Amino acid sequence: MLDAGAAENHRVRRSNPLPRSLPDSFGVRAAAERGVGRSRRDGVDLERPFHGIRSRSTPSTLKEQVAAYLPRLRPRHRFVGRTAAHLWGLPLSHDWSAADPVEVAVPQECTPPRTRGVVGRRLVEERARTWRLDGASVVDPIATVFTCARMLGIDELTVLLDALLTSAENYPGRVAGRPLLTHDDIAARLDEWGPFAGCTRVRAALRAAREGVESPKETETRLLIARAGLPEPSVQFEVLEDGRLIARIDLAYPDLKIAIEYEGDGHRTDRHQWRRDIQRQRDLEDRGWTVIRLTELDLQSPTSVIMRIRRAIAAAKRH
Repeated sequence: MLDAGAAENHRVRRSNPLPRSLPDSFGVRAAAERGVGRSRRDGVDLERPFHGIRSRSTPSTLKEQVAAYLPRLRPRHRFVGRTAAHLWGLPLSHDWSAADPVEVAVPQECTPPRTRGVVGRRLVEERARTWRLDGASVVDPIATVFTCARMLGIDELTVLLDALLTSAENYPGRVAGRPLLTHDDIAARLDEWGPFAGCTRVRAALRAAREGVESPKETETRLLIARAGLPEPSVQFEVLEDGRLIARIDLAYPDLKIAIEYEGDGHRTDRHQWRRDIQRQRDLEDRGWTVIRLTELDLQSPTSVIMRIRRAIAAAKRH
């Protein structure tokens, strides 16, 4: 049974549907201009993700949350920080949740938005280029990382910079059309920006960043090895035989014939990938390589990982 209020609202919805011209999320002013009365705009069937916004359903993804905010986004306003990073598919350690605010930057002379669910800030307009992603105005990838810097540590920033520098099409979450960047591109923008919150950490992360990385976990593994004082392994090393590619190794000590491979869940759930991984390991071992395969669980126990690598290095040097 519906109570009186719910029954009345249900009756209003049935007798007064929203105009089809209204998107899933819309501003109350736009609704009023299309003849939608206040009682209908305030119906209990509509969500209120932001002040002055109504949605037919609760945003359940970042893109839906951003789409819900778009009616409030003014010209020259842009998404920045972690919101922009998620839109660019950059690997943040913190997954998006519905409780996260959207981060919006305005030009220096404008007043940042101050409302529930939004973090506003000022950004010199010329510091960032504007891209359109799914209809949203977003700062370019380098500016995205820079506007995240004050909230992230060096390792997290290194993961982001590795993602910017890679040309690997199979990098997880990679957005089609994202510009290819180099160390020099990022260093030049650092010089252009001058001092900003987190810039020292970005410079340290850039020194640790490498091109050609194929996953965030590969970066984390490399940083773990370097932090333990071990030699830095080569990234995506290719093992060739008579000009034929035998294997491309995530991290390798070529002189010692040690291969370090990170196995994500895709290696376990994809039958073809699993079989190919086993064959590749056999091909490497047949050629005298030691193969160390790591998973997420291993990265949670870094001491044992480092001990395994140290033992492999010691054994290779004895031979």
